[in-house]
Amino acid sequence: MSAPAPTIEEAVQAALATVDDPEIRRPITELGMVKGFTVAAGKVTVELLLTVAGCPLRDKLTTDITAAVTRIEGIESVEIDFGVMTEEQRKALQATLRGGGQSAEPVIPFAQPGSKTRVYAVASGKGGVGKSSVTVNLAAALAKRGLSVGVIDADIYGHSVPRMLGVDGRPTRVEDMIMPPQSHGVKVISIGMFTAGNAAVVWRGPMLHRALQQFLADVFWGDLDVLLLDLPPGTGDVAISLAQLLPNAEILVVTTPQTAAAEVAERAGAIALQTHQRLLGVVENMSWLELPDGSRMEVFGSGGGQTVADSLTKTVGASVPLLGQVPLDTRVREAGDAGTPIVLAEPSAAAAQALDAVADRLAVRRESLVGKPLGLTVNARR
Repeated sequence: MSAPAPTIEEAVQAALATVDDPEIRRPITELGMVKGFTVAAGKVTVELLLTVAGCPLRDKLTTDITAAVTRIEGIESVEIDFGVMTEEQRKALQATLRGGGQSAEPVIPFAQPGSKTRVYAVASGKGGVGKSSVTVNLAAALAKRGLSVGVIDADIYGHSVPRMLGVDGRPTRVEDMIMPPQSHGVKVISIGMFTAGNAAVVWRGPMLHRALQQFLADVFWGDLDVLLLDLPPGTGDVAISLAQLLPNAEILVVTTPQTAAAEVAERAGAIALQTHQRLLGVVENMSWLELPDGSRMEVFGSGGGQTVADSLTKTVGASVPLLGQVPLDTRVREAGDAGTPIVLAEPSAAAAQALDAVADRLAVRRESLVGKPLGLTVNARR
């Protein structure tokens, strides 16, 4: 016998289960947002509970729910009555997102045993080498490959990632949990989202540490494949805090070809020897300028990236490769100012292709055996 046809109520419930919350990216039915619904004369009325009264994405929810429910035969219209979760409901949602039980308390998921998230910290010895441009383009390129990607703008004093990724929204809070805005498939958090206008941040070490800790523990990142951190230049407080909070983070050093920048970049990379973090490799930015006749002008000299890679390889006693050389191109700057990284805006550009090639190498995870059971048994001697 064939299974009985679903009732109209079952069809509506199934349709609602296909709608994801735009910020949390999980079904609204699973999150307890659907208080109930009624069906009468081809019209469905849905009672929907928002996490906060001023939810900025209620129009998106309306559009998605209407589209899903009106696909059902016989349903002609949808009305949504918005309400707001109670404090108890928000706390229950928070516990659900954090896994319930002990994990309902804030923890840094990326520092937990068994975390599958690759954590890449993008560092430079000095400012002006294009570290943030490299970070946002790698994030966009990895998301373009279908990976779940997050970016922390850890350059507290010189935050610029939101503009470069075209993020103009602010985070939403669910109790003490923060929902990060998204752009180009990348989740982003930055201190610039919590300050008024273009206000300067004047903090010392303990506050910087706490800010980074909150970005890691209080933000709901979901199941990320890759987390990138755009570090401030140099080897100061944030780099030290990163080593304490995320000892498994791998360091990606950005430099320009010139000798002065390369020497400073070596010092930034060498801090990994003290923090016992792995150096992933070196990216040389602004390597040359392509001229109309096809020749190259080495505006900042040449060889700096390879010099840094060779020096760090010798210092740490392990291979630190030069992962790529990115040509100088005004379109990188223009795309960043416009909020669409060049790997998306001009994918055929030489700079975009160079950054895409680096992303290809980052997308391949090198598995470590540290802390993993090997399935070996020990036979007693006779």
